[in-house]
Amino acid sequence: MQESRAEAPAARHGLLFDLNAIDLSARVRSKADIESFLPHRGQMSLLDGVIWEHAEFLQAVAIKHVRDDEFWVAGHFPGHPTFPGVMMIEAGAQLACYQFMARKCGPTLVAFLRIESAAFRAAVAPGEDLYLLCREVKVGRRQFVSDIQGVVRGQLAFEARISGMVTAK
Repeated sequence: MQESRAEAPAARHGLLFDLNAIDLSARVRSKADIESFLPHRGQMSLLDGVIWEHAEFLQAVAIKHVRDDEFWVAGHFPGHPTFPGVMMIEAGAQLACYQFMARKCGPTLVAFLRIESAAFRAAVAPGEDLYLLCREVKVGRRQFVSDIQGVVRGQLAFEARISGMVTAK
């Protein structure tokens, strides 16, 4: 893979880029637009919209509305539902895959290869919006590495570095 724009791993306790200059109420892509690239459907289609994307798809911000009718609410954790960390990472991975496919190859199947340096810093509950940030780190013809983060209530909820690869055309 060739090096891309940013070499640093996900920023520890800081955001990948400034959200203050982004209108978080905007939508540049709908759930249907995202699903035209991603195969995820039903309960595994985690992105509700793309709020902002770099003109060359190098960075993006998306939103996940965490609802009280989702499958995990009753059991994770009873009386204190908390959006599972693995689902947060999956939502960020879906944004990274969308970003890669939108720029590189159009709709195809892209699979997760690796999660590195994952850290969880704040709980996310039903009724809250999780803002997902993605910044591409490396890109090749069939592979990518991206830093992802989630923000809830203005604070960092999680961060990780992920990699993925085209598995089918």
